[in-house]
Amino acid sequence: MRMKTGRGRARRSGDNGSYWISYSDMMASLLLVFIMAVCLCIYQYYNLLEVKTKELGEQQAALDAAQLTLAQQQTDLETTRVTLMGKEEELAAVQIQLDTQAAELSAAQLKLNEQETQNNNLLAQIVLKEADLADQQNKIAAMQIVLAAQEQELAGYQIQLQDILGVRTKIVQELSTALSAARISAKVDTNTGDIVLDSTLMFEVNSSDLSPEGYAQLNRLIPVYLSVLMRDEYKDYVAEIIIEGHTDSTGSYERNLELSQERALNVAMYCLNMNTLNAQQKAQLKNIITAQGRSNSNPIYDDYGVEDQQRSRRVEIKFRLKDAEMIQQMNNILSNME
Repeated sequence: MRMKTGRGRARRSGDNGSYWISYSDMMASLLLVFIMAVCLCIYQYYNLLEVKTKELGEQQAALDAAQLTLAQQQTDLETTRVTLMGKEEELAAVQIQLDTQAAELSAAQLKLNEQETQNNNLLAQIVLKEADLADQQNKIAAMQIVLAAQEQELAGYQIQLQDILGVRTKIVQELSTALSAARISAKVDTNTGDIVLDSTLMFEVNSSDLSPEGYAQLNRLIPVYLSVLMRDEYKDYVAEIIIEGHTDSTGSYERNLELSQERALNVAMYCLNMNTLNAQQKAQLKNIITAQGRSNSNPIYDDYGVEDQQRSRRVEIKFRLKDAEMIQQMNNILSNME
């Protein structure tokens, strides 16, 4: 109805065509403006959409990168966890070792304490030993004083013993020289000084009676023998002159013992009653002469181990010095020293 009014008015004004053109142009312009606004809006929308899409893509990429980083961190965390578990196991092993070492250290400490106790005991023993040692040293010092005195005494006895040992050698040498000078064939043992009388001249077989040849042998031998042993330089050393009788193995031991004793006794009795000896020599001889029978206990054998019966029937003249008494006295001194 308004359109109609307008149109009426237009018609009334007389300018109807221009009015419609202006209105349509205005509407077209408005439409164009609207379209352009829409296009602008769409353009801005797409630009904004593109920007947002780009931003969204960047955010998605950042998110993916963050996810990758997170995954890597989770992997690292798992690795770290595994490593920590290994470290914990190693730490547990180390703890066990430390506990073991602590136990060993404790045992070593106990052992050290025991050793220290033993050392203290040993130290106490050492102190006691040192005290004992000091006491022993004092005793040794006292014994050394006694020993020095005994050594002086022993030195004196040694000198005497050396003199006695030298006396035997001198007597043996002088006996050999004197018998040789008197042309007596009796042999003198160079070690002992023993003289073996010629058995063929002394007795008949199974007899203890001296033969004339035996008397003659004794008359020549005994004065020379006593002239050496009865010298002033030797007589004090001579302890005993022994007439020793022997037999061969023929007959019983008892009969031979009796026979050998009778032979030794007959020789000794003849020596004591010899006219060639003065009263002083006979008195001295009585104090030292003895007679011993040895039966057949010491026979003489030839080179083939067969008994030489003729040589076994013999009389030996021996002398014993006082060295035995001296040696016994020295042994007593040595025993006291020990």
